[in-house]
Amino acid sequence: MAKFTLRAEHNLWCLSHYAPSWSSVFNISQKLHHLPVFRTGPRFEFVVSCSIKEKENVSGSEKVARPVLKGLRVDELEQSEARLEAESSSEELGFNWIWPPWKNLPERYKLIGTTSLAFVICNMDKVNLSVAIIPMSHQFGWNSSVAGLVQSSFFWGYALSQLPGGWLAKMFGGRKVLEIGVLTWSLATACVPLVAGFMPGLILSRILVGIGEGVSPSAATDLIARSIPLEERSRAVSFVFGGLSVGSVAGLLVAPPLIQNLGWESVFYIFGLLGIAWFSGFQFVKDGNSFGTAIEGTESIAGNNSRNTSFQELGSSVKDVPWKAFFKSEAVWAMIYAHFCGSWGHYTCLSWLPTFFSEELNLNLTEAAWVSVLPPLTSIFVTSIAAQFADNLIASGVETTLVRKICQTIAFLSPATCMLLSSLDIGLPPWEIVVILTGGLALSSFALSGLYCTHQDISREYASILLGITNTVGAVPGIVGVALTGYLLDSTHSWSLSLFAPSIFFYLTGTIVWLVLASSKPQKFLKED
Repeated sequence: MAKFTLRAEHNLWCLSHYAPSWSSVFNISQKLHHLPVFRTGPRFEFVVSCSIKEKENVSGSEKVARPVLKGLRVDELEQSEARLEAESSSEELGFNWIWPPWKNLPERYKLIGTTSLAFVICNMDKVNLSVAIIPMSHQFGWNSSVAGLVQSSFFWGYALSQLPGGWLAKMFGGRKVLEIGVLTWSLATACVPLVAGFMPGLILSRILVGIGEGVSPSAATDLIARSIPLEERSRAVSFVFGGLSVGSVAGLLVAPPLIQNLGWESVFYIFGLLGIAWFSGFQFVKDGNSFGTAIEGTESIAGNNSRNTSFQELGSSVKDVPWKAFFKSEAVWAMIYAHFCGSWGHYTCLSWLPTFFSEELNLNLTEAAWVSVLPPLTSIFVTSIAAQFADNLIASGVETTLVRKICQTIAFLSPATCMLLSSLDIGLPPWEIVVILTGGLALSSFALSGLYCTHQDISREYASILLGITNTVGAVPGIVGVALTGYLLDSTHSWSLSLFAPSIFFYLTGTIVWLVLASSKPQKFLKED
């Protein structure tokens, strides 16, 4: 028979025994660091462990309704006691070390956080060319039209990958699509310096960057639709897509000193390696569908993501999507046009603002990049305010459609007004124009609590595909608008006509269409024969 002794130390009750010649009979299913310890109080619980090799019969009344512990040896128990005593002492002294800091976060928050980090790297790889294009143009002798063509090539791949990305996210889950997308654009980014002197190769590399980044919004939308309930959705969307603003700031701040000290090639090598490092680290983040507790209303929409799907089944799944029902919905058309209008202003400014500030303010590369940081930097703060504003309104009972309309109207009218003031010849000093543009473009981040939440609002099941549709149309301004701005600039030598006037037009018309047609009411898209 085993010998048991009862000890009380640090207000903790423990049972220990000493039978060194026997190996354990009780199996321990939990790891050592998961052993529960209970302070003394009105209710006592004891964790009993034994190292007897013989098999014992325990009556039903003596069994404790606790997890069965397997495979713990006596020496491990002694180590456990020492560790628990140390932890108890730390708690009494006020220390509670938790490492890593995100260890106890819910799994859905970890997944959303790493997805946001992917979007940070995404925009770093998107804006790096808008800074590097200046020394590259000088080295290779490009004019504004050629520079616009090079920058717009990214959006060719971006547009082509939207619908496939949405469909793949629905079929295989956003996680897997996001992983492949990040790895694709990171490798393509690292290859840019190798092919920069060969125009077809350079354009192809930027197309591949666009393809990799193009599937990411749909993948993120799928993750959010599966993981986040309605009352947290605005904050989740804002946090994930807000990573784009952080990426723009980081890229515009880091790129100039890298270019000046290491050459423009270094930007593409280093930023590409960041994406590869993210891909490696993301393998250790648990799958979003393995959460311990299911969230109401966030059931697995597309079923098990680890499908063994044949090509015939994949083809059938495309046919099963209710495409006709999508395009018969006024709300879908409102999202499509609003996405187009918002993207025109966003992409043209993202690509051309460093050059605009450099020419208008006579700044060098570093100074122009620092000024270009102001709009996305301010957007980070505006995004958090807009998200809280929208979620609070919804939580207080305001209709979701009204909330989305308010946020999107702010996102459109603010930059339109500021661009109008900047384009008029009313004698504003250049630095006042910078402040006005910064404020207007920052307020356009309200779209993350407007348009970008509407896809999940109207259909969790088809959210990724709907975003793929609207983002496909939204990528067109990146192709047409960015190149057209360079052409108009060469033709008119006027920033007001080439950059601001088209954006103002689309912001105003987009506001009208959104207010008339937009809706966030859940819709059942039924397939028509």
